[in-house]
Amino acid sequence: MPLLPRWFRPARAAAPETKASRAAALVALTAAGRPVWTPRDYESLAREGFAKNPVAYRCVRMIAEAAASVPLAVFSGGRRADDHPLRRLIDRPNPEQGGPDLMEAFFGALQVSGNGYLEAAGEGQSAGPVSELYALRPDRMKVIPGRQGWPEGYEYGVAGRSVRLVRDADGWLPVLHLKLFNPADDYYGASPLEAAAFAIDVHNASGAWNKALLDNSARPSGALVYSNPEAGDRLSEAQFETLKAELEARAGPAAAGRPLLLEGGLDWRPMSLSPHDMDFIAGKHAAAREIALAFGVPPQLLGIPGDNTYANFREANGAFWRHTVVPLAERAARALTGWLGAKHPGTKIACDLDAVPALSAERDALWARLDAASFLTAEERRRAAGLEH
Repeated sequence: MPLLPRWFRPARAAAPETKASRAAALVALTAAGRPVWTPRDYESLAREGFAKNPVAYRCVRMIAEAAASVPLAVFSGGRRADDHPLRRLIDRPNPEQGGPDLMEAFFGALQVSGNGYLEAAGEGQSAGPVSELYALRPDRMKVIPGRQGWPEGYEYGVAGRSVRLVRDADGWLPVLHLKLFNPADDYYGASPLEAAAFAIDVHNASGAWNKALLDNSARPSGALVYSNPEAGDRLSEAQFETLKAELEARAGPAAAGRPLLLEGGLDWRPMSLSPHDMDFIAGKHAAAREIALAFGVPPQLLGIPGDNTYANFREANGAFWRHTVVPLAERAARALTGWLGAKHPGTKIACDLDAVPALSAERDALWARLDAASFLTAEERRRAAGLEH
């Protein structure tokens, strides 16, 4: 029996209003709490696209190295703070890597798989400050969807063993997941290697064809025609084996150009199409340009002939930085601010583009325009130049 009458008991406080997407909850109805596998074969992308294709390899390296070379600055209370703990964490994220090394691995994984992961490690309890950062391999990561459709954690597995990285007591997730836009998946990004898969296959097949051509004495294949009416236009078994052994002994690059002695009614007739007839070189360059297009790298920077989109190398390099590298680096900086900013309120991580040599021409042009704008005050010019955050 209740000690107090119902009318005397205070009313329960209304539950605080929670805002969440009603549609997102449907995404996790059948996957809440269970890991969701990546929808592609990462090993095939890394092996066929990155390891075996020089164009894709160079595109990934160029983007990762360039984006990692962009200096990151930390601002606290609107002012630059070079002695902030967050700045020291970015400069030396872990005992084995420096800041550029960590970010290069992060951006490289993002270009190969469409997903990049950073793990934060703290001292003592999980809710404590972040002391180290690590880049994790995308093929070992699995998203654990929550009840509202957003990831509630991640599962990292190696050699049959796994560990779950979940939110701490404050609701903070120790994993930063940056992904490229994927219209067909809710949790994983789309890899540029997938978009360039057909062009990569064509380019790799062209290389294999060229290798086979060299292995076969650098000559087109043909037919040995035997004409001997007395023997019925057919080689005996012994003659056939002798001729086969002779041809195999003369195959390979070392035998290129050596004459072949034909006797007993044998005649050589070339039968295959030449590389010119197949438009071999043009097709290979076209495939290389498609690969570069998928990554956003101007073909001129890769030494691919036949592309005059940019007037010179300097213009192509500027377009590469402005349209590919800078947006990627700034996106990562904003993601780091939203992620690590929860541990350091009032801080902001931004790209220091003034320290990038490749953008010096644009910076000089901006300063010249601001210097000529006499109607602006000194403070307005500084804000327009991005010197005040």
